[in-house]
Amino acid sequence: MKNLLASPHEVKITGAIWIERQDGSERFLGKGRIQLLQLIIEHGSISKAAKAMEMSYKRAWDLVNSMNSQAQKPFVITQTGGKSGGGTIVTEEGLQAIEDYKALQARFQAFLLQENQCFQ
Repeated sequence: MKNLLASPHEVKITGAIWIERQDGSERFLGKGRIQLLQLIIEHGSISKAAKAMEMSYKRAWDLVNSMNSQAQKPFVITQTGGKSGGGTIVTEEGLQAIEDYKALQARFQAFLLQENQCFQ
């Protein structure tokens, strides 16, 4: 393909990685969902995490429900009531998913780097 370009040094190979059902019907994990989980950890709240991502609460809640329903064990648990009004926690499974996705992303970036070196 590099022979097709006037100047192959002006382009690069890039991509995104996500995990979805084999039939492509539903996404399970990707960059945005991982960011949402990380912001839930940071803020202790789905609504505050959604606000930080400039996303509606409903959209964030739908993403959390999607992850929770597809995972063997929930990634996010909400707690209602109490003096401070409850909150939201990312479970051990959710934390593990974050780490696993980060490792997958690092391998993917290494692959892209290798392909770009071959391309140039």
